[in-house]
Amino acid sequence: MKTKSVRAQVATLFAAKKSKSDPAISQATRRFGLRLSLLTAAVALAPALAPARINVVALPGRDTVQLTIYNSADLTLVKETRVLTLRRGLNKLEFSWANTLIDPTSVEFRPLTHADAVDVLDISFPPRVTNTLEWRIHSDFAGEVQVEIRYFTSGITWSADYVVEAARDEKTMALAGNVRVNNQSGEDYENAQVRLVVGVIRLVEDIAQLARQGRPGTLLPTSAPVSAVGGEFYARRALALKDASEAFDKLENRPREIIKEGVSEYFLYTVAGRDTIPTGWSKRLPSFQTPTVPITSYYKYEKERWGDRVQRFYRFTNSVPSRLGREPLPDGAVKAFRLVTDDHLYGFVGSTSVKYIPINETVEMELGSDPEVLVKPKLTNWVKTDLAFDNNGNVKGWTTKETWEIEVQNSKDLDVVLDVRRNFPGDWALTTDARFEKVDANKVKFVLPLKSRAQQTFNYEVTTRQGTNATR
Repeated sequence: MKTKSVRAQVATLFAAKKSKSDPAISQATRRFGLRLSLLTAAVALAPALAPARINVVALPGRDTVQLTIYNSADLTLVKETRVLTLRRGLNKLEFSWANTLIDPTSVEFRPLTHADAVDVLDISFPPRVTNTLEWRIHSDFAGEVQVEIRYFTSGITWSADYVVEAARDEKTMALAGNVRVNNQSGEDYENAQVRLVVGVIRLVEDIAQLARQGRPGTLLPTSAPVSAVGGEFYARRALALKDASEAFDKLENRPREIIKEGVSEYFLYTVAGRDTIPTGWSKRLPSFQTPTVPITSYYKYEKERWGDRVQRFYRFTNSVPSRLGREPLPDGAVKAFRLVTDDHLYGFVGSTSVKYIPINETVEMELGSDPEVLVKPKLTNWVKTDLAFDNNGNVKGWTTKETWEIEVQNSKDLDVVLDVRRNFPGDWALTTDARFEKVDANKVKFVLPLKSRAQQTFNYEVTTRQGTNATR
């Protein structure tokens, strides 16, 4: 049985109106009534829509996409390339950002091929069509043109994390860096190249402040008259976005160095490869992996900070001799493991976080307490001398002398370096045979290399002058 044409179906429908008693015709009315009403509505609306929206072409799919994510300002520069087929003369192109955090005031269009033959005449925001803009493009060329569309969006953030795998002797480590990208922008980005900006650029923070003042969907066309109330905001915002775009271009032209301007310091990372990052998803991407980075296993004791526990640290330098040093390392969480058997079984050492690590800076990763290294301070003597009294017989000055014995013990199967810190408030003087270093006005440190399974002690006497006895 052949399917009836639309014209035949409509004829049947009109016939049904003339003969409502025929059951077959009534069934035809039920089957085709909805289609007729839709066709009628379309015909009725066509004259109103045609003048404004005729020959408008939606953007084709992306060929490439690059995300430059600036974390501190919740701002991402998106650069897309697409291939358009333009006809000679006037072309109308539509861009829509519904249900996304794209900033429409920042959208730019520029041809990459045949640039001298393609001009953007103007941008308009069609009435009764929300979250959509329309470019009118004049082309002296008929055929395919590669174009770049770029804009700013919010909702894409990133964070760094690191995995440390220390060798069994804790003299070297493998350091792997990863980046987690979180996309809550409302837009999927397929096969994207990801670039990350580390540091603080004041200009971009100003843009974020401007963006919070705006309301997408109530934008002024670029060719529309600017009111005294809204004009200043849109002019400032457009200028700031333009300047920010140029700042990102500067970063792209210097991809492997630190750029300093005033008090700002920032760096651009390019994550290897390409990845699809759908909206609502978080993806962990590998950033770098460096084997045999030299480290020092370092231990610290300071009762005022950690009580009676000894804290373990891994110390390394972000430098070329350490097989790093090509770029600063961003803030991030660290998980550390240590090889404990010859068949590559790893034990968990601890976790911490690190701040931004510039090139050539030495960093200490605090990895928690280690019960196999002990420090036991013992007060062996205490006396008060040189009492001074006022006219009423009250003590106004005195001097105390404390003698301490510090016992240290290393129960590990490795040699360690131990940093014992002691705090002395007030006007003090220290007498000891042990080597020490003054940290600040009220603190000293004793740095002791400890052999495996070794135990040793050292002593010191601290004299503290109080009240009127104090000379400083």
